Amino acid sequence: MSIKAFFLEIDRNGERYLTLPLYTMVVITIFMEVFRRFFLSYSSLWSEEIARYAFIYITWIGAAAAIKERGHIRIDVLQPLLSNKWKIILHIFGDIITLILAFIALYWSMEPVLNAIHFGSVTHGLRISQAWFLAAVPLGFSMIIWRLFQSMKLDFSDLKAGRPMFEGNKLFD
Repeated sequence: MSIKAFFLEIDRNGERYLTLPLYTMVVITIFMEVFRRFFLSYSSLWSEEIARYAFIYITWIGAAAAIKERGHIRIDVLQPLLSNKWKIILHIFGDIITLILAFIALYWSMEPVLNAIHFGSVTHGLRISQAWFLAAVPLGFSMIIWRLFQSMKLDFSDLKAGRPMFEGNKLFD
């Protein structure tokens, strides 16, 4: 596989490659913990932390995937009334607003990570640096920003070529 093909595959399915092992870890960890609590009368603090932090990563990575697939909830009352050109312009405007908010959130989400590194904060059960888990938020916003740039690039090329706007893949069609 060439490097270009590798990066295209990561671009197409990167969120899936990241969320699948995390989701599997959540399911296995929770199943183990339920079994241990009910049948062995024993539980551990670390399993709850693993499941919680993996779920947080899944959520932020999933937010970036939803940007890519145009799966976020939008108020689209006006869209059926607009021409394709104005639909795209409206979508680009929404992406710009989201991009501004994502950059602000990325900036402010770095502070807790840096504080955790500076003060050496660790989790209660795993005794691992809390920065690893707090990094889910800036990682998620970084991925969201990347996907927003891709979305706007696609919209600009559709607008220039006069193509219909990509409205996302339907879940149940």
